[in-house]
Amino acid sequence: MVAAIERWRDEIDAIDAELLGLLNRRAGLALEVGRRKRGAGLPLRDARRERQILARALQANPGPLGAAAVERLFRAILAESRRMARRTLSRGDAARAARRRACA
Repeated sequence: MVAAIERWRDEIDAIDAELLGLLNRRAGLALEVGRRKRGAGLPLRDARRERQILARALQANPGPLGAAAVERLFRAILAESRRMARRTLSRGDAARAARRRACA
């Protein structure tokens, strides 16, 4: 029985590693979108796009996660993407300003 539990745990660990890789890949793409939005003078948050992402996830969900759980997970991913973009882009703005001051 313990060996069976360990096999399940090993599979969970492998899935966790895949999830982490996918989340980081998604974060990199979201950061690039944020950079392009910033360059175009657009706000980082697009509520319509977020609603589309949530609706698509809810529609595609086969379970056993319930709709509320899927929504919470995706809202957390979206919120972290925005937070990361704000922080990263703000740091980039500060670095560019410092370089401009140094060259002046």
